[in-house]
Amino acid sequence: MSHLAETDELFYARAGLDRTKLEGIVDDALGRADDGELFLEYRQSEALAFDDGRLKSASFDIDQGFGLRGVVGETAGYAHASELTDEAVKRAAETVKTVQSGRGGTMSDAPSNTNRQLYTPDNPLNALGFEAKVKLLGEIDAYLRAKDGRVRQVTVSLAGSWQAVQILRAGGERRADIRPLVRLNVAVVMEQDGRMETGSYGTGGRVGYDGLVAPETWRAAADEAIRQAEVNLGSIDAPAGEMPVVLGSGWPGILLHEAVGHGLEGDFNRKKTSAFAGLMGERVAAPGVTVVDDGTLPDRRGSLTVDDEGTPSERTVLIEDGRLVGYMQDRQNARLMGMAPTGNGRRQSYAHIPMPRMTNTVMQGGDTDPGEILASVKKGLYAVSFGGGQVDITSGKFTFSCTEAYLIEDGKVGPAVKGATLIGNGPETMKKVSMIGNDMALDPGIGTCGKEGQGVPVGVGQPSMLVSAITVGGTA
Repeated sequence: MSHLAETDELFYARAGLDRTKLEGIVDDALGRADDGELFLEYRQSEALAFDDGRLKSASFDIDQGFGLRGVVGETAGYAHASELTDEAVKRAAETVKTVQSGRGGTMSDAPSNTNRQLYTPDNPLNALGFEAKVKLLGEIDAYLRAKDGRVRQVTVSLAGSWQAVQILRAGGERRADIRPLVRLNVAVVMEQDGRMETGSYGTGGRVGYDGLVAPETWRAAADEAIRQAEVNLGSIDAPAGEMPVVLGSGWPGILLHEAVGHGLEGDFNRKKTSAFAGLMGERVAAPGVTVVDDGTLPDRRGSLTVDDEGTPSERTVLIEDGRLVGYMQDRQNARLMGMAPTGNGRRQSYAHIPMPRMTNTVMQGGDTDPGEILASVKKGLYAVSFGGGQVDITSGKFTFSCTEAYLIEDGKVGPAVKGATLIGNGPETMKKVSMIGNDMALDPGIGTCGKEGQGVPVGVGQPSMLVSAITVGGTA
């Protein structure tokens, strides 16, 4: 069954909406608008958490509703409700129409259609029974405690969702998508000689539970959590000062996401509040640095068949060989900037208005062996994993805390350090990239991006790379 047919079954046959009436309401509501859509959503989600050897919490939710948007120039009228009825949509239309008062607009062309399928539409929540999920969490808990006698606490969580959306535009154009999403997280606290440290690991994507429940998958996640805690138990205080920093491959791309990615979203550049505003075609990074946002990667956490405006996702080149060549665009900002939408119009749910957001933001690999990169540094920091961070979009300044980092001493990886924070400026840091590894990797499927109070799943990736100088905040 196609995505459109399956969402027809959900919203019209089961929920009782009248498609003909809805199309008439949308035509009337958006008749004088520049753009807009009716966004229908149905979502099932669940989360189970195992802590201290027992099931601590379990939840299951069904959420459904609609959001109706009319766009006139830079202004958008938006109304939403959890009541899926023709009457509720009609009431919302009266609100949305107020932004068009006294104006005659021409509706923008609809997004192109697509029949591609980037992930299975099957509902992962139905593939494994509740008892089997609880048993799995218990097995992971027991495995961790048996593996290392220093383990003092284990927290394991399993989460999944199944989202179906249909987007209706004036003129009867419709787009649909069905999006699975799963995630497994493992965290441990280990004690040695009176010192306690934590380690954690997560994995997931737009797949079913099958991969996560396979013993080779969850054991690898559990082993990695123990390895990180063990590394932290032997860590020393991090040094402070400006120094060369080697960033590892994969998840460290979260720094790229925050320090560079947000600044390349269309709305910030249209409003000229981004550090990259007005720099199209100019050098914003070192030669060899190519950054893309790719929403078309199969099964990845940030991927989308179509975005939340109905535009097919794309592979959008943002920085090519160090020069700024593109922005991530939703429909409104693309139109106002005279550009094409790139499939980056995203929203957290029907209760939120869409805006330009990243999907999977990745720096392309180079041709240098990672060992050669490390060997080139006499004294510096090797940052393998990151936790939380902050970025100022206007200035490009960022701070990021390292959850796994090591000293580099005479070209070799030295002792692990704790308490290291990277402090810098996104565009300036990208210009200081002096070596790029041939080991580009994607993150394990755990990213969630926040913007203006909305959270959406995203992916990141990058190769190992050397930044010639970053300020490191430490505790030594």
